[in-house]
Amino acid sequence: MPQIARQSLLSLETYARERNAFRSRVIAHKRDRSVQLGEHVMLVFEDELTIRYQVQEMLRIERIFEDAGIQGELDAYNPLIPDGGNWKATMLIEYEDPGQRKLRLAELGGIEDCVWVQIGGGAKVAAIADEDLEREEGDKTSAVHFLRFEVPEPDRRALKGGAALTIGVDHPKYLASVVVAPAVRASLAADLA
Repeated sequence: MPQIARQSLLSLETYARERNAFRSRVIAHKRDRSVQLGEHVMLVFEDELTIRYQVQEMLRIERIFEDAGIQGELDAYNPLIPDGGNWKATMLIEYEDPGQRKLRLAELGGIEDCVWVQIGGGAKVAAIADEDLEREEGDKTSAVHFLRFEVPEPDRRALKGGAALTIGVDHPKYLASVVVAPAVRASLAADLA
C-alpha cells in the first residue's frame, strides 16, 4: 500500500478551503471500514485515506508548516497504513457514562489481545496490539488501542474469492462477534494484495 508523501499533502491554506468536503468524504468512507463488536467496542480499519485525513488534521490543529514538523507527522502516521498483507485498525472502547467507563476499563484489561478475525472456515488470526506504546495503566486498559492483523496468503485469496469475514473479541468480561456486512468485507478485501 502506498505511503503518504510530503508533496502529496495539501498546504494549510488549501486544506482550510477543502476541509469540509474532505471530512465528509472520509466520514462516508469510514462507514464501510467500521465494525461494531457488541455495544461498546468499535473497530475502524485504517487505510491511506483515513490516515491522510489524520495527518492533515494534525497539521491544521498544530499549525505545522515546516518540513521537519510535517515529516515528523508522516513518520508517526505512515506506519498505520496497511501494507497489503495486513489490516490495521483503531479499537475504541466506548461507554458514555464516565463512571461506567472507568469501571469497565478496569474490568477489561487485556481486551486488545483478545480481538481476532476469521476468514471463511480458516483459523482465527489474533490481533497484534499497541506496537507503538503500552496503553495499559496497572489493571486498567485504555479506551483506544491500535491493532494489526497479519492475514495469511491463503486467507487473502479466500476473502477475495468471496469467503465470509467474521471479527470478534473473546475476553472473559466481553464476548462479541459479527459476520461483517458485504460492503465492509469488500472494502477490507481491497486492502489486501
